[in-house]
Amino acid sequence: MAKKSFIQGAVILGIAGIIIKIMGAFFRIPLANMIGDEGMGYYQTAYPIYVLFLTLATAGIPIAISKMVSERIATGNHYEAYRVFRISFIMLFSIGICSSAILFFGAEYIVSAIGNPGAKYAMMTIAPALLFVPIMAAYRGYFQGMQNMKPTAVSQVVEQFFRVLTGLTLAYFLVRQGREFAAAGASFGATAGAVSGLIAVMAVYYYKKGSLRSDVERTYRISTEKGSKILASILMIAVPVTIGAAIMPIMNTIDVGIVMRRLQDTGWSEGAANGLYGQLTGMAGPLINFPQVMTQAIAMSLVPAIAAAYKQRDMNFLNYNIRLGIRSAILVGLPCALGMMTLAEPIMLLLYPMQKASAVSAAPCLFIMAFGVIFLSTVQTLTGVLQGLGKPMIPVINLCIGAIVKIILTYLLTGIGSINVKGAAIGTVAAYIVASTLNVIAVKRYTGVKIDITMTFVKPVGSAIIMSGAVWVSYRLLFSFFGNSLSTIISILVGMIVYCAMLFVTKAIKKEELKYIPKSGKIISFMNKIKR
Repeated sequence: MAKKSFIQGAVILGIAGIIIKIMGAFFRIPLANMIGDEGMGYYQTAYPIYVLFLTLATAGIPIAISKMVSERIATGNHYEAYRVFRISFIMLFSIGICSSAILFFGAEYIVSAIGNPGAKYAMMTIAPALLFVPIMAAYRGYFQGMQNMKPTAVSQVVEQFFRVLTGLTLAYFLVRQGREFAAAGASFGATAGAVSGLIAVMAVYYYKKGSLRSDVERTYRISTEKGSKILASILMIAVPVTIGAAIMPIMNTIDVGIVMRRLQDTGWSEGAANGLYGQLTGMAGPLINFPQVMTQAIAMSLVPAIAAAYKQRDMNFLNYNIRLGIRSAILVGLPCALGMMTLAEPIMLLLYPMQKASAVSAAPCLFIMAFGVIFLSTVQTLTGVLQGLGKPMIPVINLCIGAIVKIILTYLLTGIGSINVKGAAIGTVAAYIVASTLNVIAVKRYTGVKIDITMTFVKPVGSAIIMSGAVWVSYRLLFSFFGNSLSTIISILVGMIVYCAMLFVTKAIKKEELKYIPKSGKIISFMNKIKR
């Protein structure tokens, strides 16, 4: 069950993540055209503060719930697993009431302190989402602990769909009343999405309540674990995870000051420095987030699987999951990294055709940051492993060490005129390399896991290199006939086909692993035909 759940869960969450990213793109672009720079300014004032509140309120709690529920179910104690859910529900409901009230009633003070009073209504309309999202997180964590990722995926997609639909609809009708009201309508999309997502996950819960209740009643006994102890255990896991989630945003905030100051120290004007930083964070940076969708899904699915195996002291199955998790991250991260490195400039020109000079200038940043995708993938996956092992503070410390390395390198390299903003990209990659290496050392120390070098690295690297060559040749042959945009799209499709084919040819993926992927029957029969 755990083997099946881990792989299936990662695929399900990954697909949901891709759908959410696509819907997010369909939200941002029309919204900007609808409400303009002024309206986006109000929206962007409220939304990051909402995300900060949300991160502080819920970041680590679903992971804590999933780990603790999984451990108790692994020993057959469904009643105690339900108690974890019930106690965390009460805690998250209380957090939701407090955080939404603070943001709603404090909106006027917050926007005045920021210096953007027009964002008041946008902040007030997004505040109620902070009541519903934490409650939704409790349900998601409970299902994830049972290694059932479908309710989480369904609620995420429903939440994003209604966020986009409601936000764009209200912005369209309210823009005549003023930009601040249009921004408020867009912000209310988050609240509508949160309510819809909560209804979706609650519907699944009540649909399954009969079977869940029978498991709980069957294992009912007088509890030996106090509620206060369960609450303390949740916080002991959740707090380090929340700190870890805050490290990168904090690091990026520090980055702004360092990069802007160092670029100006080397002769760049304030406007030029701002433009270079925009190329790094606004043009190249977002592309690095797409591969993270799958690796985050892998990490999220790993936590309960690792926790259950570790609780049962099943070291063979534990190490199997760790090896499979690392391989999965490499299999996803490598082609994304080499593909973006190979087509860095064509991809930038495809996405930003109206800003060709900036796109060309940003391409080296994408090339550098794409290399870091390999290490970011392993950082996220091994963080999930360590959280499942009950060592949530270790990846936080390792990422802090990586962040210190980044700050030092960014300061030194951005001050070199020929490197400029690319120094910040190099610093980011170095941070992930350091954190990834330290995470590997920690996992080996606590589990003694042995990695199959050929299956984990040699075969995927070989397949990705051949894919990269095919992509480069394809683009060069097509460019003179079709131009950049179509050539880039076709070359990416060629790369996907070649990479998948090479994985089968080199047997980098085992047939028994494919059985756990939804709708994989046709792939397995195709592999059998190849063997004949």
